[in-house]
Amino acid sequence: MKVILRSDLANVGKRGDIIEVSDGYARNFLQPKGLAFPATDGAVAQAKAMRRSRDLKDAADRSAAETIASKLVSTPVTVLGKAGAGGRLFGSITAGDIVEAVKSQTGAHLERRHIHIGDPIKTMGTHSVTVKLHSDVQFPITVNVAAS
Repeated sequence: MKVILRSDLANVGKRGDIIEVSDGYARNFLQPKGLAFPATDGAVAQAKAMRRSRDLKDAADRSAAETIASKLVSTPVTVLGKAGAGGRLFGSITAGDIVEAVKSQTGAHLERRHIHIGDPIKTMGTHSVTVKLHSDVQFPITVNVAAS
């Protein structure tokens, strides 16, 4: 059965895509939850409009992400944490701590889910953290951890 997606679904498709799914999946899951509707002739034109608006929004999101990326790549962010003797922190620096530091120091608004910390930050010093704002915009930022 051909359906048009009303919203983005992981491993299925994006809003406005016309996809072929099994009849049961469409009737029992997608349509009752309002995630898709049947692909009729009139609905195909509506799907084109959905894809066009999705592409415009995606382009705007990408340009905003690139603007933030250019601002953050060159600016190191300082995060304060309680530390003991030897430079070891009591606890660790979290994505939330980094978001607050970025917001206060640069004015850029990030979300915790955008920040990907490889290994936990448990020592003072300079660390590199990856920020992924858009599917095509991923960049590292420098985090300086200092004792408070």
